[in-house]
Amino acid sequence: MRNIWYLLICFLLTSVNLNAQAPVKAKGPATAPLRGEPVIIKRDTLFKFYAGQGLFNVQERAAIVTKRIEALVARMDFNPDSLTLKNDSTLSVIYYNSQIVMAVNNQDATFTELNRPQLAASYLLILKQKLGNYFTNNGTQQVIVNILEAIAVIILLIALIWALFKASRWLKLKLLTAWETRMDKLASQGAPVVYAHRLLPVITGLLRIARIIVIIMLVYLALPVLFYIFPSSKPISVQLLGYVITPFKSILLAIVHYIPNLLTIAVIYLVTRYIVKLVKFIANEIALGNFTIKGFYAEWAMPTYNIIRVLLFAFMFVVIFPYLPGSDSKIFQGVTVFLGILFSLGSSSAISNMVAGIVLTYMRPYKIGDRIKVGEVMGDVVEKNLLVTRLRTIKNEDITIPNATILSGHTTNYTTVANTMGLILNTTVTIGYDVSWQTVHHLLISAAEATEGIMADKKPFVLQTELNDFNVSYQLNAYTALSNQMPAIYSRLHQNIQDKFNEAGVEIMSPHYTSLRDGNHIQIPDGYVADGYVKPGFKVE
Repeated sequence: MRNIWYLLICFLLTSVNLNAQAPVKAKGPATAPLRGEPVIIKRDTLFKFYAGQGLFNVQERAAIVTKRIEALVARMDFNPDSLTLKNDSTLSVIYYNSQIVMAVNNQDATFTELNRPQLAASYLLILKQKLGNYFTNNGTQQVIVNILEAIAVIILLIALIWALFKASRWLKLKLLTAWETRMDKLASQGAPVVYAHRLLPVITGLLRIARIIVIIMLVYLALPVLFYIFPSSKPISVQLLGYVITPFKSILLAIVHYIPNLLTIAVIYLVTRYIVKLVKFIANEIALGNFTIKGFYAEWAMPTYNIIRVLLFAFMFVVIFPYLPGSDSKIFQGVTVFLGILFSLGSSSAISNMVAGIVLTYMRPYKIGDRIKVGEVMGDVVEKNLLVTRLRTIKNEDITIPNATILSGHTTNYTTVANTMGLILNTTVTIGYDVSWQTVHHLLISAAEATEGIMADKKPFVLQTELNDFNVSYQLNAYTALSNQMPAIYSRLHQNIQDKFNEAGVEIMSPHYTSLRDGNHIQIPDGYVADGYVKPGFKVE
């Protein structure tokens, strides 16, 4: 029964084709047959045109339609079922998807026994039948050719995969050789190579993954070629190619359409970059002292430049944000809001330190190289930024202090006026009442003047700070410009105080002193004891 219907449909299509191709006479009085312009595809005449259309005569019209149909047949993804017909009041147009193939007008119908929609429908059937036959040739010779072509594609695929394996083995061997040579050189120089040896399996693993990816790509690209060889599997070939071509086509079109926005972003970035360069140039000139602004200190220049740079780039990002791809999508906006929340929740302490760093920059409580004391920590400032300040103690200990901690407490700077007014070093000794204060003052000042690092142009002075029960507190004050050498200067000063007092035969009995001396040796080194000194005995009265 199915064969009968198939023969009947073929007969009807053949009849319509014959009616469309046969020379026709115009309706009306008897006239000579008209000679139409044929549309020939692969040596097969599909139909003829007997009238022109628009600005084209009949020859030009037939040539244009022929070129359009040949272009369709040459397409890899051509499917005759995609041919459609649309009728309106004046024309009947045959489309392939959204592309116009040909149009039938009312004048064409005057040369046949059919009306315009019927004539257009017959043309559509001819196109589907004839063009479909080009891809459904199931002859024995064609099948053999198709099988041989498929075998050739498979052999080529196997050869490419084999070559890929050989190339990957060669590359891996070269990599291992170069790696071992490099490791031997590093080992001979005493460098640790354990970590480098652990990286080698990672690199070879990446090479193996790359080889697998290339093989998958080769197989995937070979499948459409195999399916395209056989007419029955051609739709599968088109579909497989579409999975690859469509995304790439979308990406390329998106890039092309994004070029105006990209140019806008580039202009905004370049303008911002050159403004930042101008600000940096001015900041460098101020920092070097070549350019001054009243009330603006040189050490403010670079921190101010860094703040302005951050603000400029932040403003630039705000301006270019609408031009970024996907900036108007809900997903992109949701991600940015989520990141903003994470930043605000996780950086509260960082923000407070950053604000404190900005405040400390313009408060100028210290600068790089100053000897300062923060709480119980004393050291030289080796680094300061918006978040932390690093001090290096006299024991070469680097201590990091958050800027918020410094701002919330008190800071002692020993270097600020050391070079101008001089830093006053002070130390206290207690001497008994049996020694005159003039003698103590003289000895302390002499010890200070003999100390290396004490300023010679500023005379030391002594303050009697306290009259104790058994002794007097004398505070020696001396000036120095070397604030970074305070511990060494204090040590030399104390050494000189001991020497001066020992030379004068004055005992330093700090912090406690009693006058009960009978029977006890004088408390000074033996080298300073006078010749003929005899330890007194206990005197009883």
